[in-house]
Amino acid sequence: QLQHGKSPSTTQPPMQDHARISPALVETIAGLSAGTISTLAVHPLDVIKTRLQIQRNTSSSPVSAYGILKKLLQNERPVQSLYRGLTPNLIGNASSWAIFFYFKSVVERKLWEFHNRPSSSSTSPGNTPLKGNQTGRETVGLSPLDYFLASGISGTIITLSTNPIWVLKTRMLSSDKGSEGAYQGVVHGTRHLYKSEGLRGFYRGIGISMVGNVHGAVQFAVYEPLKNGWKKFIAKDKVGGGEEEEKLGTRATLIISGLAKITAGTVTYPYQVIRSRIQTYHADEKFGKGIRGVATKVWQEEGWRGFYKGLGTNVLRVLPSTWVTFLVYENVRYYLPRWDGYLDR
Repeated sequence: QLQHGKSPSTTQPPMQDHARISPALVETIAGLSAGTISTLAVHPLDVIKTRLQIQRNTSSSPVSAYGILKKLLQNERPVQSLYRGLTPNLIGNASSWAIFFYFKSVVERKLWEFHNRPSSSSTSPGNTPLKGNQTGRETVGLSPLDYFLASGISGTIITLSTNPIWVLKTRMLSSDKGSEGAYQGVVHGTRHLYKSEGLRGFYRGIGISMVGNVHGAVQFAVYEPLKNGWKKFIAKDKVGGGEEEEKLGTRATLIISGLAKITAGTVTYPYQVIRSRIQTYHADEKFGKGIRGVATKVWQEEGWRGFYKGLGTNVLRVLPSTWVTFLVYENVRYYLPRWDGYLDR
């Protein structure tokens, strides 16, 4: 386990209690805000990335990100084309981040309490647990594995609850509104999907999405230790200390979140390609049946490069999205409890 030093930002539990607003609610609001703003900012890049992922290199003229963008802008309603599928994407991302950070914070606190539970040697003669430094041992912080587990568990909950939204989103983003058989909106798509594929259709790609939870787990296994290490480092330069949590600066947030996202994205990107192909229209006929069928067809037709189609666009998309998400999340998470306390004055 990571042994945290005496800086206040690392010896306290993951969620700190505040007077009127619960720590879990802080995390939920921060996640909801981050998901909403980041989705609005980068949705057009998500449209391009999705269409790149479902293209097959069987034609003489391969499709590029620029070609897709040009086609979208030539549409009669270019703005609507760029923001096609925004509703399910917005609902999915906003709710996912809110629920994710809520459960992640809850699991992290349970893990922290488990690591710092009183042992038989840390009780008084009357069997009363000793607290703080009375135990004679240093507080144990969370390790990268703890963050991996917390994020993985939270991601699993999110996947089970939001997969229907992502199926609708993928199908709406992968086609123009005027295309044959295209969903005209969320309600139309929901009715059509249920009528043609039943309840099972809403959970297409659930297996590969579960595998994709590794992405978030890796991301936060990198992000949280780096963030805590940076807070501990800057706390050394401060005189007095106290129990006030250190604020993660803008530059540090950009660098740390970017490194974590690139690491996780490079490791897990192939699953996104497979998932997009599984979830699109007439997937079995176009790309093969199931994870193995799709993966085999990608390898046979496109080689290893097929698993990284759209990676460049994805990096351009996810870095701004990640930066916006974590800047909003960290600032809301830091200022919301203090703003709430200010109202009490």
